[in-house]
Amino acid sequence: MEDRSLSRLIELAKGVHMNEEQRNAQRNSFVYGNTKIENSDVTRELVEEISRRVPRRTDHD
Repeated sequence: MEDRSLSRLIELAKGVHMNEEQRNAQRNSFVYGNTKIENSDVTRELVEEISRRVPRRTDHD
């Protein structure tokens, strides 16, 4: 039963399309969560500031 529920959730997730602002928020959250583990000085504000400064790569780069 759980396998079918998980499969259904995965299928639903495939249809989710984030806009640029949502992708950036997701990216920053991922970066914060992973870097905070290694460096307790990292803050969400620091991640957001660096994110604003670093040029974005596109699919065409």
